[in-house]
Amino acid sequence: MPNRRDQIKEFLKECRARVTPEDVGLRPPRRRRTPGLRREDVASLAGVSVTWYTWLEQGRDINVSVDVLERICASLRLTGDERDYLFSLVHGRPAPPLSEREARFTATLWRTIQYLPVPALVMTLRWDIVAWNCLVAAVFRDYGDIPPGDRNLLKIILTDEKYQRDAEAFDTLARRLLAKFRVDYSQCAGDASFEQLIEDLGASVPGFEGLWNCAEIRNSIRGDYVVRHPDLGDLSFEHSSYVPEGSSFLRLLMFVPRDARTASILASLVTDESDCDQRIQRPTDAAERRPG
Repeated sequence: MPNRRDQIKEFLKECRARVTPEDVGLRPPRRRRTPGLRREDVASLAGVSVTWYTWLEQGRDINVSVDVLERICASLRLTGDERDYLFSLVHGRPAPPLSEREARFTATLWRTIQYLPVPALVMTLRWDIVAWNCLVAAVFRDYGDIPPGDRNLLKIILTDEKYQRDAEAFDTLARRLLAKFRVDYSQCAGDASFEQLIEDLGASVPGFEGLWNCAEIRNSIRGDYVVRHPDLGDLSFEHSSYVPEGSSFLRLLMFVPRDARTASILASLVTDESDCDQRIQRPTDAAERRPG
């Protein structure tokens, strides 16, 4: 049975072999006896000496910082699972969570929400909408009509005038949403994009500062929701969110009908994928890899 040193050696060697110089922006040499990257290539890309990288690949007992190991993962175009595996081999513990900006939305997850028979969308911890299915567009809103930079669910809801008509109801809604958003924000403290969103909300939402400074916390956004659709009438849903496997910085939000009428209307709205133009770039399987 191979020991840890052999596992590191064989894993890194195999990862090098499948990445071409062109994949990482290097000019291929005229003569190359083996496929893929050389140790010299990986060392150069990761910003370490060839000797140091060779020692790592040999499984020697050397000090490997998180930052350097991350650069090696990026240089070798490792998937999320492969990154976790390498960290476990080298550090003996799982890899640290990826930052919000490194959250990866995969083609598999995109296909999953398209086949769901209920409204479903995927958002980041910042509540930026990255994908939705046809039923979301038909029942709630078509995010394809919103510029990509403005597809933030929290901002869309809190700045929509229809929610602000009843001050008491809006206050209750805002407090409930922000109680959950605080939990997500805490996982990305210091992220400039979060801070900018909070600043924008403070400038556009009446009384936001007081709402944001409230100490209320909610770990879940499960609950009931009634949609007053202009053509379909009142639709009643129960909504809940889930963390997709391997994507801790994404949330899958689903809306399940709470009565027979809503379920019947949803069934009548289900259409072929070809009839649903989301006007977003569909991810490819290659997108599941972390870019360098």
